[in-house]
Amino acid sequence: MGIGSGIFLVVVGAILAFALNVQVSWIDVQLVGYILMGAGVVVFILSLIFMLRRRQTTTIRRGGVDPATGERIQEQRTRSDDF
Repeated sequence: MGIGSGIFLVVVGAILAFALNVQVSWIDVQLVGYILMGAGVVVFILSLIFMLRRRQTTTIRRGGVDPATGERIQEQRTRSDDF
C-alpha cells in the first residue's frame, strides 16, 4: 500500500461518514467511515516514513599516499539504499 492507497481510504471513509445518510440495521456506516479515515491516515504516514528511509545515501571519502609511488590517492564511494 502506498500514499495513493492512504488517500483513497481517507476519501472513502469521509464519504461514508459525512456524505451518506443511510440507515442499515446490521452496521454503523458512520463508524466504518471513521475507521477507514483513521486507517488511511496511518497508511499515508507509514508510506511517507518508508519512502524517506529508502532514499538515504552514504558517501565515504578517503585520502592517502601510495607507499610504492608516493602519489596522493583520493577515493570516494557513494552508496544508495534504494531498493
